[in-house]
Amino acid sequence: MAASKKLVIVESPTKARTISGFLGNDYEVIASVGHIRDLAEPASLPAELKQGAFGKFAVDVENGFEPYYLVADNKKKTVAELKRAIKGADELWLATDEDREGEAIAWHLLEVLQPKIPVRRMVFHEITKEAIDAAIENTRDIDTNLVDAQETRRILDRLYGYDISPVLWRKVAPRLSAGRVQSAATRLVVDRERERMAFVSADYWSINADFSATAGGEAFNARLSKLDGARLATGQDFNDSGKLKQKSANAHLLSKDEAQQLASTLAAQATVSARETKPYRRRPAAPFTTSTLQQEASRKLRLSSRQTMSLAQALYENGYITYMRTDSTNLSEQATTAARKVAVSLYGAESVPAAPRVYAKKSKGAQEAHEAIRPAGADFKHPSELGNLTRSEQALYDLIWKRTVASQMADAAGSTDTLTLGTSAQINNKTVALEFSASGTVITFPGFLAAYEEGSDDKGAGEQLETRLPKLEVSSPLETHNPEAKQHTTTPPARYTEASLTKRLEELGIGRPSTYATILSTIMDRGYVNKNGQALVPSWIAFSVVRLLEEHFGELVDYDFTATMEEDLDRIAAGEADRAAWLGDFYFGTDSHPGLRGVVDNLGEIDARAINTLQLTDTIALRNGRYGPYLEVLDDKSKVDESGEIKPRIVSLPEGIAPDELTPDKANELANAEPVEDRVLGVHPTTGRNIVAKSGRFGPYVTEQLRDGEQLPKGEKVLTASLFKTMTPETVDFDTAVALLSLPRTVGQAADGEDILAQNGRYGPYLKKGSETRSLPSEDAIFEITLAEAEELLAQPKYGARKASTALREFAEDPTSGKPIKVKDGRFGPYITDGVTNVTVPRGESIDELTFERVVELLAVKRAKGPAKRGAAKKAPAKKAAAKKTATKKVVDPARSAAAKKAAATRKANAAAKAAAAAAAATE
Repeated sequence: MAASKKLVIVESPTKARTISGFLGNDYEVIASVGHIRDLAEPASLPAELKQGAFGKFAVDVENGFEPYYLVADNKKKTVAELKRAIKGADELWLATDEDREGEAIAWHLLEVLQPKIPVRRMVFHEITKEAIDAAIENTRDIDTNLVDAQETRRILDRLYGYDISPVLWRKVAPRLSAGRVQSAATRLVVDRERERMAFVSADYWSINADFSATAGGEAFNARLSKLDGARLATGQDFNDSGKLKQKSANAHLLSKDEAQQLASTLAAQATVSARETKPYRRRPAAPFTTSTLQQEASRKLRLSSRQTMSLAQALYENGYITYMRTDSTNLSEQATTAARKVAVSLYGAESVPAAPRVYAKKSKGAQEAHEAIRPAGADFKHPSELGNLTRSEQALYDLIWKRTVASQMADAAGSTDTLTLGTSAQINNKTVALEFSASGTVITFPGFLAAYEEGSDDKGAGEQLETRLPKLEVSSPLETHNPEAKQHTTTPPARYTEASLTKRLEELGIGRPSTYATILSTIMDRGYVNKNGQALVPSWIAFSVVRLLEEHFGELVDYDFTATMEEDLDRIAAGEADRAAWLGDFYFGTDSHPGLRGVVDNLGEIDARAINTLQLTDTIALRNGRYGPYLEVLDDKSKVDESGEIKPRIVSLPEGIAPDELTPDKANELANAEPVEDRVLGVHPTTGRNIVAKSGRFGPYVTEQLRDGEQLPKGEKVLTASLFKTMTPETVDFDTAVALLSLPRTVGQAADGEDILAQNGRYGPYLKKGSETRSLPSEDAIFEITLAEAEELLAQPKYGARKASTALREFAEDPTSGKPIKVKDGRFGPYITDGVTNVTVPRGESIDELTFERVVELLAVKRAKGPAKRGAAKKAPAKKAAAKKTATKKVVDPARSAAAKKAAATRKANAAAKAAAAAAAATE
């Protein structure tokens, strides 16, 4: 009897290859390359649906929030291949990831493929033979509660974004976006910058000195802690206004004069007045969750969240680590045994405690996967055993391996000593008693520290390990050396880094393991946040966006409200809440909140100018304008228009200035800076007008000056041209200025008689022939390119100037397109191409370390994400097959369900009444 053929569907080609190695000939493994369909864009809806209930969101909000899904055009080939494969199979096994996203992918596959053969859901959290064998023996049905939770999240984000983003376009700037989680994350970064802008620094002084035993011995450093019994104020005693906190009112604030007098008159002798010794013990950190992995990879490897997740995905799909989207710190018995075994073999039997360690997750809403991120398998492979990884993958695996092993090791132990020293000095010829203190920790048993030590975002949080103090008894005499008075200035709260922002989001319960990297990428890609080193700096446009949301959509960017939504999604995933009823409450409102529809419909007038204005001083305001931020200054230099109204002066804002750097003093400095004199270069040979070099709001440029009394004919403008990036107003010469003003340059005439022009544009230098354009390699090429070179460039495919560049690396033919794969250097960095599909090389991945399998996978993923074409075939709204959603019984609150139906009926009745009234009015 012939063996049954089983078709296994996973998300990625890499995962498919790895799993295939553990399955026999009875299994065929195919990758769907992510989702095969998604919520339709309204523009892609069939014509008959665009004017109906689905027209605005591709979601029917009046009928249970029914979504309309479409298979993307670039996925139709994949769907056809999957359907062909099903015809030759006896069973379908859906082996997508075990989280909500994976469950949703499996459900969509089932909905689209409509298999007539038995279907099994196969889940595992690591790709090893043992895990795959166990998954085969323990298949289940699709968990429709998880699907509902993911579907609710997707619909919620669509409603939020599509209702609020247009408000931002009208009142702030085009192409902005709002999102349920991204807006809360942006607000966190802006709030931190507001704290920095409001912060007032304070100065204080300290004294340090070296001490050693009079009989000789190694010197140690101590700091002055008390003066005549009063504790000295330190940075922690000041509030953000630069004043001493109320609880620190009795602390003595050492002045510069006092500090210098004390340092210069410090007695040559001191005495040990007290010694305190305490036992020291420190536990290892828990194994990695998604959040803590991103935080530690940022601190130790300088990886962004996106890079970390990309590398972790590759490690998981190749079978090296367990599933990388989890908020559980739990380790299986298999994992604790493996970790303890490694620790014993490397550090000795005393390096592990008597029993395995168990870690409890304390953050809000812990759920998703069942185990922490760890090396896969029953025996952890040492990092040195994995020779086929890239350097970045190797570094991340090493981090995970060390953290997991250390989590099962013994505590570090030792002692912490604190010495108190008594001496004296003089202030204004008066002798005062001084008390210095010094502390140090000595590790006598390293325990887990032999393997790993967790990093910290707090620069001052590091412990003074192995700082040994001499064994001095109370009353021991000491000699004083090198007293030094030091000035200190309090600093504002540190800006968020990707690591600390992820940590804060997790603390607040905003987002989930699968979303942290996406949140951070989104707020940076949208231009709301920029990176300065590791610090996240909000843009000025982010201030306007957050202000608008706070003033008009306050509840939706409230941190607690956003976290509560996450908890509600968890309840839907657990089958404790109904999807449609919850969405109805969110969109149409309840007794306690108006709902998104009610807020949007009753916004009233929004003063766009006020939203985009930040008052810096009484006379200076920062404005977000169409072309970026600038200063408006109302002072005695401002001009008065014909109606007698004072018009504010416009002052350019230096590029790159951070919000907290634009203090009132800095604003006044910029407003009162002497303008650079316009530099006259000569007389234009054609127009006879002076050519001047200027610095303007949008950069340096050259232009003509009208002669006294000269009036231009209607429609004519003076010649003006921006300087190249290599030029400055102070150095540009007359001939160059004339050449710039003559642009566009006619390179020559093409064979078809059409002129070829070279010119500069918004996105850089380019050639133009009719409607055809090609980018030039540099601004200088505008004047240097010949007709033959221009014709050759125009003969190449679009963006040929970049495609013609020498490939950085070359690979064999892509299995899908059949064309050779190359890595090239493009306008926005290196990218991978097969001549049809282009994909940027992910940040954190070295070009030299890219493998053929990796570039094929990246191209496949990019094809899957490609834009859907317009004019999709007409089809009825997708409906969920009831038979497919019976795997897990829902727990629905009858009262909530009845209330939702009643509310829907009331809305329909009201709409009908309004329609009848309108019809009656029309006939009168």
